[in-house]
Amino acid sequence: MGLLLTAAYASLAAWLWLTFAQGMFWRTDVRLPPRTAPARWPSVAIIVPARDEAEVLPRSLPSLLAQDYPGAAEVILVDDGSTDGTADLARRLAGELPGLPLTVVSPGAPEAGWTGKLWALRHGIAHARTARPTEPEYLLLTDADIAHEPDSLRELVAAATSAHLDLVSLMARLRVATFWERLVVPAFVYFFAQLYPFRRINRPAGRTAAAAGGCVLLRTEAAVRAGVPDSIRQAVIDDVSLARAVRRSGGRIWLGLAERVDSVRPYPELGDLWRMVSRSAYAQLRHQPLLLAGTVAGLALVYLVPPAALFTGLALDRPAVAWAGGAAWLLMTGTYLPMLRYYRQPAALAPLLPFTALLYLLMTVDSAVLHYRGRGAAWKGRTYARPSDA
Repeated sequence: MGLLLTAAYASLAAWLWLTFAQGMFWRTDVRLPPRTAPARWPSVAIIVPARDEAEVLPRSLPSLLAQDYPGAAEVILVDDGSTDGTADLARRLAGELPGLPLTVVSPGAPEAGWTGKLWALRHGIAHARTARPTEPEYLLLTDADIAHEPDSLRELVAAATSAHLDLVSLMARLRVATFWERLVVPAFVYFFAQLYPFRRINRPAGRTAAAAGGCVLLRTEAAVRAGVPDSIRQAVIDDVSLARAVRRSGGRIWLGLAERVDSVRPYPELGDLWRMVSRSAYAQLRHQPLLLAGTVAGLALVYLVPPAALFTGLALDRPAVAWAGGAAWLLMTGTYLPMLRYYRQPAALAPLLPFTALLYLLMTVDSAVLHYRGRGAAWKGRTYARPSDA
């Protein structure tokens, strides 16, 4: 019981620190900064890497073609070796719908040492910079499953020019329609914000750097200065690597939650969500067994000990254990409520966060197992080695 009491108090201390000293990560009010329309709207190339995206493209590509942007803009879809007719579908959609011009390029299979997405971005950026007499001033890097409201590009550019930002990224609102999506998806964004508190990222002199790969507006000059994507060509967690490269090169970055940018990709079953997390979780830990062990221990202490301490303390009439576990669980639940409200989900899901955290713990362990079996970081038929092995 002495060990459980110690663990319960350690968990409570961790939650007090997370709640009040971890950049207020749990708040969901970090939205696009104050902005005004620029005197001259800069030119933008929207670059969409796409591999076998015929299922979601009819819901995402029209939203890009329909952008209400006052300046010059174009859409470049990079077909990354698709076998489902993605390129032909994109051309047909562009032919049927009015809006921004669309170019489809196919760079072929990625060279050794490149991930597919970054290889596609490399060729999309190169095309954008060389196909016109003048290169675009901004690049909007957006995934093929991301749908944008008509004013999305305009608001992103206004935020970047008003605040003199080199990178503006929005965490797209992911789909929450099925039971498993409701249970797992809001927690995914909550955990991400816990690791990378938005307020710390957005400090001009901050050291924390991250972005959300589904929606990144990047100043072309900053991309050149940071040498991206070539400098991060092996990165599986490409969005965080991109933000770090831009910040290291002296660029100003910003990350927040989206209001009108949504992912349309469905993850209806637990297995779909499991694969989404496990394909890159061990890469996030830099393929280090010690980091994996520390992460598992940390997740257990922070998320699993509170309910265990509460119920054990009540069952064995140990009020100190029950009180510490209950207080930690209450802090956990309270900090999760804003994310559930952001996702328009019932507050009753908040106390279930320990169960969801257990799922993420198992997904992370599974990610390591897959890596050592040679099937880690797999995505649409490709498996990527860790950078040092590539």
